[in-house]
Amino acid sequence: MRKIMLALVATSMAIPTVVLPTTAAEAQTYRGRAYSNSYCRRHGGTTGAIVGGVGGALAGNAIAGGTTGTLIGAGAGALLGRHIERNTKRANCYRDRGYYRR
Repeated sequence: MRKIMLALVATSMAIPTVVLPTTAAEAQTYRGRAYSNSYCRRHGGTTGAIVGGVGGALAGNAIAGGTTGTLIGAGAGALLGRHIERNTKRANCYRDRGYYRR
């Protein structure tokens, strides 16, 4: 019995203890460098250009009359509508985080 106990003690000292991770964060190991990129998608302003062009055409026709006033009003309204939509709507941004693997 004494030999068995000595053998168990010697074996337990020879085997290294293994520590298992307790959470998923501890289980992940990354070998490499971290990176973080931000991506933003802005609105193109198409809807604002269309609505502004129609409104500008109506206003230009009412103010100056004729084809010239309508075309100038439509062009100015389209540019103004596009500018307003692109600069008043919030951009959709997200951040991509990851790690370079080695």
